Amino acid sequence: MWRNLASNVLTLMIVALIVAFGGLTWAQRQYTGPGPLADAICLQVAPGSNMRRVAVDLEAADAISNATIYRLGADYSEKANDLKAGSFLIQEGASMSEIVDAITGDGLSTCGTEVIYRVSVNSKSVRVRELDAATQEFEVTAEFDPGAEEAPEPYLAARDDVATRYRVVIAEGVTSWQVVDALRALDVFEGEVTEIPAEGTLAPDGYEITPGQDRAEFLNSMTAIQSIRLAEAWENRAEDAPVETPEEALILASIIEKETSVAEERGMVASVFANRLRQGIRLQTDPTVIYGITRGEGILGRGIRQSELRRETPWNTYVITGLPPTPIANPGQASIEAALNPDDTDYIFFVADGTGGHAFAETLAEHNANVAEWRKIEAERESQ
Repeated sequence: MWRNLASNVLTLMIVALIVAFGGLTWAQRQYTGPGPLADAICLQVAPGSNMRRVAVDLEAADAISNATIYRLGADYSEKANDLKAGSFLIQEGASMSEIVDAITGDGLSTCGTEVIYRVSVNSKSVRVRELDAATQEFEVTAEFDPGAEEAPEPYLAARDDVATRYRVVIAEGVTSWQVVDALRALDVFEGEVTEIPAEGTLAPDGYEITPGQDRAEFLNSMTAIQSIRLAEAWENRAEDAPVETPEEALILASIIEKETSVAEERGMVASVFANRLRQGIRLQTDPTVIYGITRGEGILGRGIRQSELRRETPWNTYVITGLPPTPIANPGQASIEAALNPDDTDYIFFVADGTGGHAFAETLAEHNANVAEWRKIEAERESQ
């Protein structure tokens, strides 16, 4: 009798273990397998929320099949306490595991409202845009100049929404003064900037920021990135690079940056300047003349006068030989690399070709012909 009873108990225990194991396997598949979400959604996670509330919202949106499994999975993966506030794009068919990862990661919102502060050579602007989760396309709801226009309602509403994400985009070729001038006009930042960073030391790029970020700390982060980029490019420089120090590389890179916006041309423009430096020919580049006039504080807004081409300033490469004493803008990584690894050419001249690029020449005769062609294009444009 006792033997039969023991046998039955053992059988029941085995069955229970099999059922439990099967249940765990099923739950694991539910947690990691494709979810029921038919169309992408933008999930709003409010400050102070928790996984239980999020699970309820997800279940209501038909993004998960079982709120309990979702919560248990988040607990088991030890991510339940890593929940971030914000707006998160949940893709069609996302698993519970993928959803947990999306809302416990770096905390950066991936959908909803985005404010982009853009600083370019000729302007600064603020753009507010919304991501449509279904189409995953952005719709611009407002755009304005923060230094000259009142902030429109969509921007004010976005600024008051804790889920809004912010990005500052600094274009290649802007000066340090332009960066600081723009940051001072952006109300998402705090703190004062007492000194303009040295020219060329700020890394142009797109930066995720948070409201209340200190202006000086932001500039310090830009400086740190530029230092890293310059150091890496210097380590990988060509043996016959036309400069002797990283500082000279930054100066040359800034001139390349201001001379062309065509990515494919940077190496050739760099080769012209490299050949001139090696042969002791003056660089004779207009952007350096302009910097000598403006000191980087805004744009010139007119053509260069003949008297200015002849005027001696530390930056006027029509007058001085070699490189100017400082960069004339903040160059991007590609221009830094071009300065240290120029193309191998015999070009010593270039002039605009009317397409946005340049015509290059090895001899003065070829260059004069290219200049004549450019003058003809200019005359045709002026007559239209």
